[in-house]
Amino acid sequence: MQAFAVDSRANRKEMKDNRIGRILYQGTKRLTPTHLQTMQWTHEELERRVRELEPKIAVFDCDGTLWGGDAGFGFMNWSLEQGIVSRSTADWIDTRHRAYRAGSVSEAQICGEMVQIYAGLREEELRRVAAQYVREFVRPQVFTEMESLVKELCAKGTEIWAVSSTNKWVICEGVREFGIPAERVLAAEVRVRDGIIEHEIVDVPTGEGKAAALARVGIARPDAVFGNSVHDLAMLEMGAHAFPINPSPALLEAAARNGWGYYRPRAAQASFTDITGE
Repeated sequence: MQAFAVDSRANRKEMKDNRIGRILYQGTKRLTPTHLQTMQWTHEELERRVRELEPKIAVFDCDGTLWGGDAGFGFMNWSLEQGIVSRSTADWIDTRHRAYRAGSVSEAQICGEMVQIYAGLREEELRRVAAQYVREFVRPQVFTEMESLVKELCAKGTEIWAVSSTNKWVICEGVREFGIPAERVLAAEVRVRDGIIEHEIVDVPTGEGKAAALARVGIARPDAVFGNSVHDLAMLEMGAHAFPINPSPALLEAAARNGWGYYRPRAAQASFTDITGE
């Protein structure tokens, strides 16, 4: 299988050279519980801030922001267990994901490769299994207050976009119940020709690539941006108003530097004390 990118040394240099990479490589300082409590919004405060803003365009990350967990990684493992791809492909992506966790494969690389493994299959079949996966494993983890917020914004005429590094089949199914149409989903995808999934990458929106994906569809300054990890940082910074939701430790650190508050959904882990990670 052709890899999305293979030069781990070049990849590490790229990570160090971009803004998000510097955050991850330089480490973070410890935030005190008092500081974290001061930064944190209640559900009512989040709703008030968003309602007062009356955004015309709002952008949402998905995994960890609209629902708990990593739907991209979960779908990959589940689809491998279902035998949707060959054993050799399953072994290859398992090796690549181990390399990713070891730091020798970038976020963009692995997210691209996690879509490329389905090359040769019919897209109709992937849509069907993605819908099944979302029903069984994503919907039970939806943050109900975030779903209510998105639906309220949709009802008021806000243009909602979903941006994710998870594959587009899962994200389109995942946000369907939120009222976000497929044409406003920017997610990891490969070329599809005559109904057959190909190997060619179309886009992998992660890190600064999320901001770039939005810019390509004409969104340079969204009114409100919602995200949960450091891979959403560039997207959050491009927005007029940033709303960290269920933030990872590294994003909490970035939020503190930028003077942002944050909201932790009720179903998410209540607090972080060791400020490390993504």
